[in-house]
Amino acid sequence: MTLSRRHVIAGGLAAGTIASTSAAASASPATTLTIARGPRRASPFTLGVASGDPTPTGVVLWTRLAVEPLAEDGRGGMPQRDRQVQWQIADNPQMRRPVDRGSVRARAADAHAVHVEVDGLRPGREYWYRFRVNGHLSPVGRTRTAPARHEMPSALAMSFASCSNWEAGYFTAYRYLADDQPDLVLHLGDYQYEGKGKASSVRTHAGDETVTLAGYRLRHSQYKTDPDLQLAHAIAPWLVVWDDHEVDNNWAAGVPQDLKAPEWNDTPERFLARRANAFRAYYENMPLRRSSVPSGPDMRIFRRLAWGRLANFHMLDTRQYRDDQACGDGWDTNCGEALDPSRTITGDRQEAWLRDGFSRSRARWDFLGQQVFFTTRDGKQPLEELHTSNDSWDGYAGSRDRVTRAWQDAAVRNPVVLTGDVHKHWAADIKTDYADPDSRVIGTELVTTSITSGGDGDAAWSDPIMAWNPHLKYSANQRGYVRTTVTPDGLRADFRSLDKVTTRGSAIRTAASFEVEDGQRGLRQVG
Repeated sequence: MTLSRRHVIAGGLAAGTIASTSAAASASPATTLTIARGPRRASPFTLGVASGDPTPTGVVLWTRLAVEPLAEDGRGGMPQRDRQVQWQIADNPQMRRPVDRGSVRARAADAHAVHVEVDGLRPGREYWYRFRVNGHLSPVGRTRTAPARHEMPSALAMSFASCSNWEAGYFTAYRYLADDQPDLVLHLGDYQYEGKGKASSVRTHAGDETVTLAGYRLRHSQYKTDPDLQLAHAIAPWLVVWDDHEVDNNWAAGVPQDLKAPEWNDTPERFLARRANAFRAYYENMPLRRSSVPSGPDMRIFRRLAWGRLANFHMLDTRQYRDDQACGDGWDTNCGEALDPSRTITGDRQEAWLRDGFSRSRARWDFLGQQVFFTTRDGKQPLEELHTSNDSWDGYAGSRDRVTRAWQDAAVRNPVVLTGDVHKHWAADIKTDYADPDSRVIGTELVTTSITSGGDGDAAWSDPIMAWNPHLKYSANQRGYVRTTVTPDGLRADFRSLDKVTTRGSAIRTAASFEVEDGQRGLRQVG
């Protein structure tokens, strides 16, 4: 597939380039980036560039220096001294006459990660950026600022993704996502997976299970060497939140998945030390603002972004502040504890912040960017034996009820929940009472499948629970992402599905499309 000029910009005589064809997507990291002139020395920009958290006047620019991204100590083969890195941002892809530039210290203590919070830009505009260090130029990235707060944009192209497991397959979906040239990308968690490498996998994780800071840094580095992921980062600003695998499967607050691993999870203190390592590496490797700098095992990632008067994005953290899962981590029948109204998946502070955001919102659309299934899924008949996943909002029915009431109390015009985690596409109506098929629809949930997690999937798969969960409107078991177009009049969601992720160069298609009209509750399938 040939990408347009705007995908990967040449950016002048000495700009880097990112490989984009399906053949290059499977190449070794050394072949994914090139420097157009000068002596052939090791480039420190092997992990690419990224931007994130746009405002009307600014954006975060990110890179991380690594000449040997798979160095076991997680430091990328860089000397143990700080480096001064120059940055530029321009209103043209050739990087002529930059509108701003500066210099920032890449600290050895931070694995030479760079976060630049640019301000003073014009609202609702495209920009291009790059970095330079020791004669090396980074690839050129494309980003954009959010519209002015009083502006009603005619459209927003937003894609969202989740669950990219290196070992399960190739990140081809990221390349197709980049080909759409979105204005904004949301990643809803499981950006990387913590497990020890298995030789039998499609691709093998480097190193042991991630526990130490070096281990988490190495894992992030390995993922960032993927050219398709680099391409997706370089095409648009991202809003990111974590789920569980960035730390440990199914973790909840200070509780790990289990207490059977004396090396790291046998006490709360050891798990919190592990969590601190994970959070630090996550910040170092994501385009996040200083407001998210971690303090030991604590890191704030819930935050809000406005896209003019068109949309608000309320980005949630459903891991760090939740009560431990009820009745175990998985599916359970008639779990009374899950219905306890005092239980929380967000924590009191985040829930209050969310309610306040709803009450202040005047946006046409209010999106919750979050991790786990929001609407109920009864996985077993008969209905009197409610069989649900307690790692999802079904395990925290009180939290879900309070958020649902908050939408209604604040008269939120168009509530939409964006979800990842479950490795399948889903579309659902959010209702006031899921036990009553005739109860009122008050919002929409759109669930993206995984980038790779779960392997190839099955195009012919059909989930039988659709028959007794009438609010569930669509499900599909293939890998991919969701592409949306948001306008003042409506929302369209295209569920994009790959044929395979275990082989290179797989084709993609739009498996289904749904629309929601402004002010009209309920999903409608189109196309």
